[in-house]
Amino acid sequence: MCTVIIKPGLLMGIRDELADRPWEGPGEHWPEQYPGVLGGRDLKAGGTWLAVLPHGASWRVAALLNNHGVPAPDTVRVSRGDLPLRAVVAGELPDVDLTRYDPFHLVVTDLTASRLWSWNGADLAVTTLPGDTAMIVNSGLDPDSPRVRTHLPRFRAAGDDWWPLTGLEPSSAADALILRHPLPDGRVFATLSVTLITPRAYEFSDLSGQIGSKHEIVVRSAHP
Repeated sequence: MCTVIIKPGLLMGIRDELADRPWEGPGEHWPEQYPGVLGGRDLKAGGTWLAVLPHGASWRVAALLNNHGVPAPDTVRVSRGDLPLRAVVAGELPDVDLTRYDPFHLVVTDLTASRLWSWNGADLAVTTLPGDTAMIVNSGLDPDSPRVRTHLPRFRAAGDDWWPLTGLEPSSAADALILRHPLPDGRVFATLSVTLITPRAYEFSDLSGQIGSKHEIVVRSAHP
């Protein structure tokens, strides 16, 4: 499970993934295809889970989460990791053949609005997100999710000071915000990183120890 917490002008992305899946931290990894776009890169498929246009009036963020539903056929499946890159440039879900993608949630936010596209393998739903703090998990905008029930009130009560709320011990509990879940095959599914983005800053914390960055401010924008 991944988590996105969002309010106007503020987005936090908490990435949960297999701990042995290779990746690298935020940077401009796609200068030819997507100049100026920042994000961490998945080294297995080449895409990202969160893409940012960090400067000026074009400030925009696109974040990807897995959804529940019907997977795409093996013969035509493509990685979902290109969707945030394309969406952060377009400002919306790009014009793609959705049947080639496994189910997903795609959040796109800019200086004026935030929207959520949810694809379950059969149907596409589009939601304009509310103006107050919202939390999206793999089941979407789900008030019955244990993670949402436990942690959304904490984020709403914290104003804009969200970093301290992530300073939790990793857990495999159903409502865990910071996850560590050993699997039967010996691998570990865990929270690997936390990213906090505003029009003024892009802050990133590596919780995996793989790339060695702890709460690093990647870029500061001149946007007021």
